Amino acid sequence: MATVINIKNLPEGFQSIITNGKHSIIGDEPISSKGTDLGMSPSELVLSGLALCKAGTVRYIARKKGWEIGEVKAQLTQQVKKSDGQLKTFIKVAIEIEGNISEEQKTELLHEADNCYIHRQLNGEWEIDHATEIIVNAESVLQ
Repeated sequence: MATVINIKNLPEGFQSIITNGKHSIIGDEPISSKGTDLGMSPSELVLSGLALCKAGTVRYIARKKGWEIGEVKAQLTQQVKKSDGQLKTFIKVAIEIEGNISEEQKTELLHEADNCYIHRQLNGEWEIDHATEIIVNAESVLQ
């Protein structure tokens, strides 16, 4: 089944209500980009999805193997550089896994975090269509 995300802009800055039809969050741009900084930026939302997937994968694999772990903390840092008119993104990933597990188990969990589906999706091939106009009534799209 396809994932559908709908956006509705709010009147100030670049605040937007982002919804998948079941859950909603607010996105925005920082003040330096003329936003109101009342929500995460688009770049932060992408990075958040990757961090969430990595931490969730660590918890999933640990549960599957019966390893008792505590809190999983992921910290992702992004740096974007422009070269020859192209953007290149560098992401540093640090994950802390609390619990009574061996170094070998921790290494395996960190390896599995790098195999999470969002990491694989971001490393895969993308084909993004050009924007088109939404044909249906805007009110029905955002409900």
